[in-house]
Amino acid sequence: MLVNGDAAEQPGLIKDTSTQGFRQDVIAESMKQPVLVDFWAPWCGPCKQLTPVIEKVVKAARGKVRLVKMNIDEYPEIPGQLGIQSIPAVIAFKQGQPIDGFMGAQPESQVKAFIEKLVGAMGPGQTEELIAAAKAATEAGDAAGASELYAHVLELEPDNVAAIAGLAKLHLDLGDLEGATGILGMVPEAKAADPAVAAVRAAIELAQQAASLGDTAELEAKVAANPKDHQARFDLALALNARDRREEAVDHLIAIIKADRAWNEDGARKQLLQFFEAWGPMDEHSMAGRRKLSTLLFS
Repeated sequence: MLVNGDAAEQPGLIKDTSTQGFRQDVIAESMKQPVLVDFWAPWCGPCKQLTPVIEKVVKAARGKVRLVKMNIDEYPEIPGQLGIQSIPAVIAFKQGQPIDGFMGAQPESQVKAFIEKLVGAMGPGQTEELIAAAKAATEAGDAAGASELYAHVLELEPDNVAAIAGLAKLHLDLGDLEGATGILGMVPEAKAADPAVAAVRAAIELAQQAASLGDTAELEAKVAANPKDHQARFDLALALNARDRREEAVDHLIAIIKADRAWNEDGARKQLLQFFEAWGPMDEHSMAGRRKLSTLLFS
């Protein structure tokens, strides 16, 4: 049975099967391209959540993979032979053999990643496109538009760390430290180490540190009066970073490291690394700062 919509353009892309049809629909077809078998039942709530997601991603693969659905209540023999004990369960077949699988309802990004392991890159999905649009809106200065786009992603995938991190960074850039911290709290514990999350967390910590430092003019005067006042120079670097004067912030920390590497238990170098984490590895000031640090440490 064909599913309506986009699948109708590719006959057999998504279909139901039976015990009798399994050999042709799955084993034989998997000799041509990977076939996903979705084991489900009408009473299964998570199955109903997964079905539209997996169908959408399979359609987006444009014939690189097929989806075959089997109702385990009507046809229990095959799932029994495969040892399926909980549903939804998705098993990938290739060259007539089961090669991979997953259980439980998964977000679109995870289903896409699973299929891409089988067929290669598929291009951006809906959430990726929304996140890209949100980043573009942010760069264009449209914070409200970016916020709406990130919120849409989180409606689709509540644990999408790219959207959570992006939304938290928006609030941070608007000076809403409390809001940024609260949004970052939405990150699942298992994804807390994600680089995007770590970058925003580092930026929040830097903003909190800088909030108590006051005006840069006073700190600049202290450093001018006593260039060996490493604490004043350190505080000035934090304050400059908070005002997006990144190159100057780097140079002041480099100056401390050059004068006294051991100061404050290597505090200047550690602070510099936190800057790099907050700015991201591809930021021009991160790359320039790393070059300066390497030259200083290894020359």
